[in-house]
Amino acid sequence: MQRTLLGHCILSHGWPSTFVELLPLVPLLTDPSAHGIDGPAFDLVIPSLPGYGFSERPDGIVNYERVAGLWHRLMRGLGYKRYGAHGGDFGAGIATFMALKNPEPMIGIHLSNLEIAPYTGPGSRPLSAEEKSYRERNEAFWQQEYGYKAIQSTKPQTLAYALNDSPVGLAAWILEKWRSWADSRGNLDERFSRDFLLNTVTLYWATRTIASSMQDYFDNDNPRFRIRLGPHEFIHVPAGIAVFFNNFVDEGTPPREWAERLYNVRRWTPMPRGGHFAPVEEPELLARDIVAFFAGV
Repeated sequence: MQRTLLGHCILSHGWPSTFVELLPLVPLLTDPSAHGIDGPAFDLVIPSLPGYGFSERPDGIVNYERVAGLWHRLMRGLGYKRYGAHGGDFGAGIATFMALKNPEPMIGIHLSNLEIAPYTGPGSRPLSAEEKSYRERNEAFWQQEYGYKAIQSTKPQTLAYALNDSPVGLAAWILEKWRSWADSRGNLDERFSRDFLLNTVTLYWATRTIASSMQDYFDNDNPRFRIRLGPHEFIHVPAGIAVFFNNFVDEGTPPREWAERLYNVRRWTPMPRGGHFAPVEEPELLARDIVAFFAGV
C-alpha cells in the first residue's frame, strides 16, 4: 500500500533522555497504516538535543529559545518549508518556542506534557478551582522532587565530575527519574526493558555528556537567564496535547483551561496510562494522537 504523506515533523526529547526514547514512534508515524493507525504518514527528523549523546553543545547560553532557533535552521537546511513539531519535557519547551518565536513555517505543535507555565500575573484571569488544585498538587510534587533540579540549575559542573567518574552513580542519577516520572508503579522492569535503560545510560556514559546535558537546567532555570513569558504572549499555532500524567510520583494533572492560557488548543486527549516518557511507554497511544492531531490541522 502506498503511503499518503501528510508532512514533516521534528521530534524532540528531554532530560534525562536521548533520541532513543523517540525511536518507537518511527514505524508508527512513517507507515501508520501498516500498524492499524488510520491517517497519513510523516517524514521525521529526530535530532539529539545540543550536548546530549553525539550532539555537540554550542558556545553560550543554550535554552529553549536558542534550540528552537537551531531546529528551525535544521528544518530549513533539510529543505522543509512547512512542518510540525512534537516534544516532551525540554522537547515540549522547544516546540513551544518554535511556535512562539517563529510561527510562520509551523503547521502545528504536539506535546506529551507541559513544560512551559503560562503567565498568571497581573492582568490574567483568576485561577479556576481546577487550576488551583493542579498548582497545589504540582507544588507538592516539586517539594518532593526538586533536589536534582536545584543542583543542576546552580552547580551542574560540580555534580558532573562525580557522575562522570562512576557508572553506578550515573545510572542511579538517571534511572531514579525514569522510575519516578514514568507510569512504573515503582518497578522499572514493568515498563522498560533492561536493554533500553542500559542504552540510555550508556549513551551518556560513553560520550561523557551528562555535564553538557545538565547545563540545560542552568541555562533554562537559573534566575539570571530564565525566560519569563509576558501577559500578551500567546501561541496562535494550533496545538495538540496528549495528557500523559500517570506518573508514579504524581505531579498533578493540568486542566485544559490551564493549557489554554498559553496555547491554541485544538486537541486535548487525557490518556489512561503512560507518564513522562510517553514515546517509549505508550508509543501507539502517542502516535495515534499525533496522527489525528496533524490530520485535523
